[in-house]
Amino acid sequence: MIVRHSLHHDSIASRRAFLRGLASAAGALALGGCAGLGATGARFDASSLSADPTLLVTTTRKPVNGGRAEPWFGPERASTMTVARAKLVPPGDGRFSLAAAGLDDWRLGEIEPVSADVGDLLAEAGGPNLLIYVHGFNQTFEAAALDAVHLSDGIMFRGQTMLFSWPSKAGLFDYAYDRDSAMWSRDEFERVLQSIMANPGAVGRIYIVAHSMGTMLTLESLRQLYARYGDAVTSRIGAVVFAAPDIDMDVFSSAIKRIGPLAGKITVIAATNDRALALSGQIAGGMTRVGAAEKAALEQLGVRVIDASEAGWGIINHDVFISNAEVRRAIRRSIDTAAG
Repeated sequence: MIVRHSLHHDSIASRRAFLRGLASAAGALALGGCAGLGATGARFDASSLSADPTLLVTTTRKPVNGGRAEPWFGPERASTMTVARAKLVPPGDGRFSLAAAGLDDWRLGEIEPVSADVGDLLAEAGGPNLLIYVHGFNQTFEAAALDAVHLSDGIMFRGQTMLFSWPSKAGLFDYAYDRDSAMWSRDEFERVLQSIMANPGAVGRIYIVAHSMGTMLTLESLRQLYARYGDAVTSRIGAVVFAAPDIDMDVFSSAIKRIGPLAGKITVIAATNDRALALSGQIAGGMTRVGAAEKAALEQLGVRVIDASEAGWGIINHDVFISNAEVRRAIRRSIDTAAG
């Protein structure tokens, strides 16, 4: 949210990578004894991205340079959604994932827009499951893409990973524009989910992790999807993780009542000391945001809650879903529980 990204483009990114490496090193040593090769060539203790460094992209941002050269997609709203493949440059020599090594960072390489339907593209790529990441406020396309990669690699996700990126101006004083852009994108995100579920060969389960302002458009899309298809969508959606959701508590409570059994698939990562959401609450007239609410109040709504109040390493505590190894493990458990 606002405070987080005032630092994000300067020193936080490098400190994030360094601290992720330190936090992950112990886990990598503990897992060293079970490092074998799976069918794809990736180690069992690594993400699928370590074997196939490709990120699928769906975005409502207007392309820049045809979407083929940096910065690829800008802050303006596009008339049509773009579907693309992003080739990634792995850390180091690419033989180890960031979660295992922690010595370098991922980078975006070539991005190839495609004309295929999202469901057809997924069916063509193959893979049992899909992780979709929806970013939050004040994010460039590149920053959002790399957060998606860090998340997928950090939780060692086995399956395809997709970024849904909506138009953000990536500016501290553009909260209203970003909020409206997020809500403007909800229909397209619903269409992405529809396309996947309409193609039985696309993927098995869909797992969604949405951050901050991105949780609002995700919840709205799920509400619209459930209103259209009812319980038929429930079996295809696995875990839905809302990390530091920038949503009014009353709005959240109302929406939860409208999505039926999908509500039982939601896990909220909350921190009462999230400084970014405290500021967002002030902008909203003093209303508590879901991501800064007390655990007991959220559990009364029937959702799972991860209390990350003690997990942050900084004064902001808005991105612990990526920066904190313990929170990443909790996300992994949510996915494993849904898969079981």
